[in-house]
Amino acid sequence: MSLKHSYTLLAPFYDFFVSRPLDQARRNSIQNIKNTAGKNILINGIGSGLDIPYLPTDAQYTGTDITPAMLKIAQRRASEHSFNINFICADSQSLPFNDEQFDIVIMHLILAVVPNPELALQEANRVLKAGGSLYIFDKFLKPNELAPIRKLLNLISRHIATRTDVVFEQALEHTPSLNITRDDPALANGWFRLIELTKSA
Repeated sequence: MSLKHSYTLLAPFYDFFVSRPLDQARRNSIQNIKNTAGKNILINGIGSGLDIPYLPTDAQYTGTDITPAMLKIAQRRASEHSFNINFICADSQSLPFNDEQFDIVIMHLILAVVPNPELALQEANRVLKAGGSLYIFDKFLKPNELAPIRKLLNLISRHIATRTDVVFEQALEHTPSLNITRDDPALANGWFRLIELTKSA
């Protein structure tokens, strides 16, 4: 089953499973974003739009997701909050944007979902302007962490909803122009992390 297919089936129930446990971490990640006035911001993997209630209102937004069913929910949520967001159905591993098009990129719970997190991070880096910032909220194993249960769970979960074996540092090796400026534990004893990256000028 492709992720596009599985998330089409999960779309009506997605908010029920991930909203309440993760809302505060989303809010904390977005609160770290400063000086947004007039900025062009990409929400890469916007899903059902759970980030929307916490977004600053003085920026221009583009939201992408590979699943039309998720985008429809996000569009409804944006209309409820009077947000003007341009929604585009797109794969985070192959974004339909020009190089250095965005001032800021937000990636919440997407790097550990896509089959190739290294490629998704490279694409986010490509469309981010030099000096721009990338904000990530997701679950990552630590380098050399054994985590046998999570790795075993990944054999099934990666085909349905999410990967549980992604090591962020390994993905970052492929994008040397991104530098970590913040890396804070968020949930589950640091399995979930809030990460801020800045692209070299």
